[in-house]
Amino acid sequence: MDLKEFFAENPSCAIAFSGGVDSSYLLYISSRYAKKVKAYYVKSPFQPQFEYEDALKFASGFGVELEVIKIDVLKNVLVSSNPADRCYHCKTAIFSKIIEKAAKDGFDTILDGTNASDDAGDRPGMKALQELKVRSPLRECGITKAQVRELSKEEGLYIWNKPSYACLATRVKTGEEITKDKLKKIEKAENYLRRFGFTDFRVRVSDNVAKLEINKNEMYIFDDVKEILFKELNKSFDSVIPEPEVRQ
Repeated sequence: MDLKEFFAENPSCAIAFSGGVDSSYLLYISSRYAKKVKAYYVKSPFQPQFEYEDALKFASGFGVELEVIKIDVLKNVLVSSNPADRCYHCKTAIFSKIIEKAAKDGFDTILDGTNASDDAGDRPGMKALQELKVRSPLRECGITKAQVRELSKEEGLYIWNKPSYACLATRVKTGEEITKDKLKKIEKAENYLRRFGFTDFRVRVSDNVAKLEINKNEMYIFDDVKEILFKELNKSFDSVIPEPEVRQ
């Protein structure tokens, strides 16, 4: 089955839209092939402002209706306490709300952007999607991450080379409580790195100590700005580990 056939069989669908490469390509294809489609973006403390703005921009560019759902996932102690299966509890809360909203709009088919490269056995959040019967057309049609990027490029979608981005909660060490204050510090720090031209990086935090992860191809930027960078980050964190971890 290809995506055109998928939407022929599922002409009316709701899309859980994050603004990332996968869900953006899925939204674009659905705007071409589905008869009725609506996107739902969940805005929580885990999503940075730039992802929210990207989602609004992309959806409006293809005339797809986008509803923003606000959820404070940190009210759920199974999320805020940050256990190993935090993603399962978070996804369950988020997608349950999307399903509820979509049902009121007349949709009973809910889609997400999981692709064929994603390892179901290594992602607790995918268990929640399976339990809630959320469908993943990219995965079902055997489309990998690399293919999503290539297909997006062929279609002229500006998001084709957008770096992969995991939610802010992934920056906090497992088992350490997640708070809005920590997330705001992390988002501020990552926004600061972005200003210097970094595109593939993370600011990990444990006990208010920050550790940078920077793509090997962008280490030359770090070498030029590390002094001013550490000076700024030390305003938010007790310390910053001197040597960043190199992302491949």
